[in-house]
Amino acid sequence: MSHNTLHACRLLPALLLMAWVGSVRGEDAAGATLSPLSTLPEGGAGIAARYPGDAGIGQDPAVVFADDFEDASSPADLRKKWSAVFGDQSMRLSEDAANIHGGKKALEFVMPRQTTPQSSGLQQVITDEVDVLFLRFYSKFEKEFDYPLEVSCHNGVDISAHYYTNGATPGQRADGRNKFLAAFENEIGYRGKAPVPGPLNVYCYHPGQRSDFGDHFFPSGMVLPYSPTAGNKGDFGIEFTARPDVVPELGRWQCYEFMVKANTPGRRDGRMACWLDGKLIADFPNVRLRDVASLKIERIGLGLYMASNAIRENRKWYDDVVAATSYIGPRVVREGVDKP
Repeated sequence: MSHNTLHACRLLPALLLMAWVGSVRGEDAAGATLSPLSTLPEGGAGIAARYPGDAGIGQDPAVVFADDFEDASSPADLRKKWSAVFGDQSMRLSEDAANIHGGKKALEFVMPRQTTPQSSGLQQVITDEVDVLFLRFYSKFEKEFDYPLEVSCHNGVDISAHYYTNGATPGQRADGRNKFLAAFENEIGYRGKAPVPGPLNVYCYHPGQRSDFGDHFFPSGMVLPYSPTAGNKGDFGIEFTARPDVVPELGRWQCYEFMVKANTPGRRDGRMACWLDGKLIADFPNVRLRDVASLKIERIGLGLYMASNAIRENRKWYDDVVAATSYIGPRVVREGVDKP
């Protein structure tokens, strides 16, 4: 990178610099110094600050999708807005005041007691594929939510590039050209000492994944499964900041946000980040997700999956989903109108 380019970057207005998602300090193939890792915004420094109660947020130029579930009366109605709906026999539109975040409705997933895998969820295809995407949503676990330690459970959202193009492809490795997927979720199987629902982490299919079924990135920098060469340490670069594990509180609505920035092919300048209630809780720079520029983000999803569920019937709720090309931030409460 030339001296003039670096100088121009330093003169960018503060707001644009906050929104820009930078790369890790280092050198490219030609030996040029790359820009330092940029500071990510937090709290109310995003799109939602301009739309109290999220009213009209879907019209913002940076927003590519938004749904507060107010227009749906049944799971079948979700197909009017979402590209795919599956397992809808275990969904309902909740109108119970205790289980709604904003407005008069929220989406409820019910996981019955069962001994075979079950999955319910929604997916939205992004027609104009992008290199960076932020996905904000509100979610609440039932206060008694519980599942066995040894059971696989996916219970959050994902941002992906052609992982689902010809149907879901679990167990097939990402090779830098075919796909990538990153899911922001909870996991107790690897961190059994943590309380349910387990610590937040990013479950990722990427070219350097350690197993056929992807890796789990934790805020501390630990990566699972274990690697004979790297141990449990992830390769997130010299500017990685380790943070403590975070376990969401059962029985309470919380604001989640997830960012995925695809790398420049040939460089490890991709980045993923996670926020909880507007606070940055995980930041993974130095990420390689692709080797070709044509592999772009084209889908988001949310849902609930369990390989088995022998303990009890479980419920989880989602509300106020927004996907955008810049930081969104928590929903702004309108005094006298919204819940705090």
